[in-house]
Amino acid sequence: MELVHHYPALNRPAEPVCSVCIANYNGINLLTDCLESVLAQQGGLSIEIIVHDDASTDASVALLREKYPQVELLVSTQNMGFCISNNRMVAHARGKYILLLNNDAALSPDALQTLTRETGQQQRQGILTLPQYDWESGTLVDRGCMLDPFYNPVPNTELKRHDVAMVIGACLWIPRKLWIELGGFPEWFESVAEDLYLCCRARLAGHSVQVTQASYYRHRQGLSFGGNRAGEGGLATTYRRRRLSERNKTSAMLVCTPTAAVWPLLALHMVGLALEGLFVTVAKRDLRPWREIYGSAIRSTFTAMSNLRALRQNVQLQRQVTSCGYLRGFVLLPQKLRMLKRHGIPTIG
Repeated sequence: MELVHHYPALNRPAEPVCSVCIANYNGINLLTDCLESVLAQQGGLSIEIIVHDDASTDASVALLREKYPQVELLVSTQNMGFCISNNRMVAHARGKYILLLNNDAALSPDALQTLTRETGQQQRQGILTLPQYDWESGTLVDRGCMLDPFYNPVPNTELKRHDVAMVIGACLWIPRKLWIELGGFPEWFESVAEDLYLCCRARLAGHSVQVTQASYYRHRQGLSFGGNRAGEGGLATTYRRRRLSERNKTSAMLVCTPTAAVWPLLALHMVGLALEGLFVTVAKRDLRPWREIYGSAIRSTFTAMSNLRALRQNVQLQRQVTSCGYLRGFVLLPQKLRMLKRHGIPTIG
């Protein structure tokens, strides 16, 4: 039986405005920068900090208990993944707002102050993020993301764009009430694209998904889950990340795309996945990409089709926006073509 050990925080606020939730796995070299950035927030906002340790094998728990007694600590005895970790923390949280923050990210000093101000200005409170900057280079990574037709995130760098299709879960602000209404992260996603799914659900229900104009957060991209970072040798990723990414994006497409247009789009997507898998397999002269990524994503979609159709029916019944309104977050050019031109075939390890 899976167990979670609970270590209460010292002087936990009775009614925090915000609960900062940090999922951790073997992040001992990351946690200090992350937590110190939260503790250094300006504005005197009442916050609580919750960390879920996902059965780390390093000394993360010892560091947290010895150095950060003001942190509420949930320690899992089994590795459960990012979705379950965050769902547990939010279930434990008491803040009016939730900030999901990666252990490999750090907030600017005015971040929570900015998010609180911006959420108060939303006509219908929804999801927010801050501009994301790369930890090492200091360059802008994105101001939220748009989506291409196949639900691949397209980084937004336009300074004047406030409304986006999705925000990255490394820094995701949401009213706790809305999180509960949407059902949080689907736990069967495990990790990857759960943020995309949550944002699409929110937008379908008529809630905004936006990026602030001010403040920022820094992010060591890819350190908390491996891959997803372009280096000198091109784009690097892992088999697990790619498998979960393709499966979960396909599921989000099937569940969230409004109208019957989803079915020809899904068929086109399946053909595209098969062709991409064939191309990568031939180029690498290795069957493993097909077995563990592309073939697996296609099989799992059809295996879960009845469940996905039932979920789709429930989600679409709650839709509060027009199809055109939902599609405003999309761009036409497939992101994979841009990435292939820029970085070539990704290195999979």
